[in-house]
Amino acid sequence: MYAMVYRGTGRKSWAQVPDPVIKEPTDAIVRIDAATICGTDLHILRGDVPEVSNGRILGHEAVGTVTETGDGIRMLQRGDRVLVSCITSCGACRYCRARRFGQCDGGGGWILGHTIDGVQAESVRIPFADNSTHVIPNGIADETMLMLADILPTSYEVGALNGRVSPGDTVLVIGAGPIGLAAVMTAKLYSPSKIIVADRNPSRLAAALAVGADTAIDIERDDVTEVVRRETNGVGADVTIEAVGAPETFELAVKLVRPTGVVANIGVHGRPATLHLEDIWIKDVTITTGLVDTRSTPTLIQLVDSGRLDPSPLVTHRYNLDQFEEAYDNFENAEHSGAVKVVLSRPRD
Repeated sequence: MYAMVYRGTGRKSWAQVPDPVIKEPTDAIVRIDAATICGTDLHILRGDVPEVSNGRILGHEAVGTVTETGDGIRMLQRGDRVLVSCITSCGACRYCRARRFGQCDGGGGWILGHTIDGVQAESVRIPFADNSTHVIPNGIADETMLMLADILPTSYEVGALNGRVSPGDTVLVIGAGPIGLAAVMTAKLYSPSKIIVADRNPSRLAAALAVGADTAIDIERDDVTEVVRRETNGVGADVTIEAVGAPETFELAVKLVRPTGVVANIGVHGRPATLHLEDIWIKDVTITTGLVDTRSTPTLIQLVDSGRLDPSPLVTHRYNLDQFEEAYDNFENAEHSGAVKVVLSRPRD
């Protein structure tokens, strides 16, 4: 089969690799029907995730069809359409028993495209498949369900839930990439009075307004601090959500939260950021970080299935499954391409 293979910092290729095989009774083989690229994949290519070894197949967001199951599989059957979660769960360790699947120490956690081969391929082996996939309800399109592999649960759990967004809050989202836009969508579930989004990409700011943001701040042109103060009557945001993963955006999120507010960091950081305790020790600020657990995925699937949540506007570019090189180029150069979320699909028979 063919797959998108990491070749070291800054290098990748669509190359022929061995087909995946069942290794454990709890494995399943899934034919990939649609996959996407995550900002974390870009961090890997920049060298920010050194655990990823040369030759690793990239990717952790996909939907597909079960083609083979191990003897220990009880919930899945061949032919099932499934969402492949970005997080793998052994289901038995202390963290999984507490529904903190992202911290699984029984062989799961974030492993796809990280410590084992991922889903940017024609087929993939999924460990602990009963716990790490979700059967797709009839009538939901592949590309819509694909948004629930990572960005929707990540923005919901690490952004809205960690940030304790409440009715009437003012929420500031820094970064209008896929995670930032999903944070707008999921924060809206809690009826904040105002959502402000800051970014330097005009097309992504327009996308933020389209999915429900109330105010867009162009970091290149506007004084972010002044606009936030004006929008919050000088107090600061109740919740700031950092969705970039850069020192300057994290420090801005801390600066612009109000006393007793919450900073929810979602971004993947590859460099140190300065925490100005000399300024914030007296403000009773809460700062949260986290890897998604995907415990919310069943709830989000229900919201999508009922029409209460529609992530489809996040998809801006579509490709065939063998066009990963072009898709990566456009996703990485979103300022020029306007790409938010790209979907690569297996051609229909």
